[in-house]
Amino acid sequence: MRALVILLSLALGLAGCGVVYKSPSVDRMAGADGKLRVVDMTPETVLVANRSVYQPKSLPPVFFNTAGYGSGLRGAGPTPEPAFDRRPQEDFLETRLPPEVNPGPYRIGTGDVLLLATPQTGSTVEQLSGLLAATNARQGYTVQDDGAIAIPNVGRVQIAGLTLEEAEAALFQRLVENQIDPTFSLEIAEFNSKKVSIGGAVSQPTVAPISLTALYLDEALAAAGGITVEDQDYATVRIYRDGTLYQIPLTQLYARDGLRRIQLIDGDSVFVDTSYELDLAQAYFEEQIRLAQFEQSARNIAISTLNTEIGIRRDNQQDERNNYLERLDLDSVVRDYVYLTGEVESQRRYELPFGRTAALAEALYGNGGVPLRTGDASQIYVLRGSSDPREFGATTAWRLNTTNAGNILLATRFELRPNDVIFVAEQPVTKWNRVIQQITPSLVTTAANTAARASN
Repeated sequence: MRALVILLSLALGLAGCGVVYKSPSVDRMAGADGKLRVVDMTPETVLVANRSVYQPKSLPPVFFNTAGYGSGLRGAGPTPEPAFDRRPQEDFLETRLPPEVNPGPYRIGTGDVLLLATPQTGSTVEQLSGLLAATNARQGYTVQDDGAIAIPNVGRVQIAGLTLEEAEAALFQRLVENQIDPTFSLEIAEFNSKKVSIGGAVSQPTVAPISLTALYLDEALAAAGGITVEDQDYATVRIYRDGTLYQIPLTQLYARDGLRRIQLIDGDSVFVDTSYELDLAQAYFEEQIRLAQFEQSARNIAISTLNTEIGIRRDNQQDERNNYLERLDLDSVVRDYVYLTGEVESQRRYELPFGRTAALAEALYGNGGVPLRTGDASQIYVLRGSSDPREFGATTAWRLNTTNAGNILLATRFELRPNDVIFVAEQPVTKWNRVIQQITPSLVTTAANTAARASN
C-alpha cells in the first residue's frame, strides 16, 4: 500500500512538471526571439489582419456561361399556290357584319422592330450636331421567334405580348440589373406582327399592318389602292375572321358610314368580290390559312432545331462541370486550405471557398466548434506565417477569447488566408484528466506486482 502511494505521488509530481504528458500550446515567451508574436483579436487588430492581400481562386468560366439562344431560326420557305373555282352569281346579297371588337392597346409581337434611343456623349462638335448624335444613339431591334430582343451587354429581354409601356418597364429593370444607365426611349419603328390581308378587286392587293392606332375597313381598302369595280350592284366586301365569313354589299358600304368604320383585327382577311364568286373568296381565305399554317409548321421545326442546338450546348457545359467536380473529388485541383488542430471536434483541413473569402467562424463552427468539456474558449488562435521570405520563420498568433460571448462576432469578421492554422488550446483540467488516464494502468500494474512480491 505504501508503494502505491509513493508511485501515485511520483506520477502526480511528474505530471505537474509536464514530464508525463505533453500537449501543444502557444507560448507567449517564445516571442522573445522575434519568431512568434501573440496578438489579441480586437475590432482594430481584425482590420489589420484582413489587410493582407488575397485573391480567392475562381471557378472555371463554364460555371458562369449559359447555353445561349442558338444561331437563329430558318425561314418558312415558299408559300402555297392559290386555287380558284368560280360559282354562278346569286341574286340576293345578304349583309353579315362581324361583331364589334376591342383588342385593347397594341401588344408587341414577333417581327416588330423596336427603336431604342439612348443618350450619347461625345466631343463638343458632336454635341453641336444634335441630329447626328441622336442618329448614332438609335438602334433597332427585331423581336425574334422566341418573343425576345437581344441587346448587347444586356442579353435577351422577353417583350412579346407586352404593351409599349410594359416593355419599357421590363427593359428598365434589365438595364438596372446590369448596372447600365437606364435613360432611354423606346418606340416601335416597324409593325410586322399584326396584319390584315386585302385582295380581290382592288388596285394593289397588299398586307396592311396594324399599328398603335386601330385599322378600319375603309383605311385597309385605301391601303390597297381602293376598289376597282364597274358594277357596284354585284360587288361585295367579305371579311374572314376566326373561321367565319362576313360580307357587306358594296352598295351598303357606301350608303352607311358606320360600315366603313368597322375595326379590323390581327388575322382578318378582306376580299372584294365583284360577281359574288364565293368560291373565289373562299379560295383566297384558304390560301391565307394555308400560308399561316405553313409558316407556323416551319417555325415549329426551326424552334425544335434551335432547342436541340441549345440542348447540345447545355449537355457539353454540364459535362465540363461534372469533369471539374470529379477532379475536385479526386483532389487534383489546386485549392487553398486552412488547417484545424488542437481541441476541435475533428482535426482536418478546411477548403477555402471559390470566389470569396471565408471567415474564422465558418471554418471553426462549421466543423463543430470548440468542445466545451475539453477546449479552452479563451485560447483560440489563428497562426499565420509571414509572407516575407526574409522572415520565413516569423509567425503571428491572433488570439480570440470567446469566454466573453460578445467576442464571437469578431470570428465572423476575421478573414482567413491560405495555410492559416486554427488552434484551440486544451483546458487545464483536460490535461490532468489525460495524465491520470495514461498513468492509471501502469500504477495498477506496479501496485499489483509490489503486493505480490510482499506476500511472497
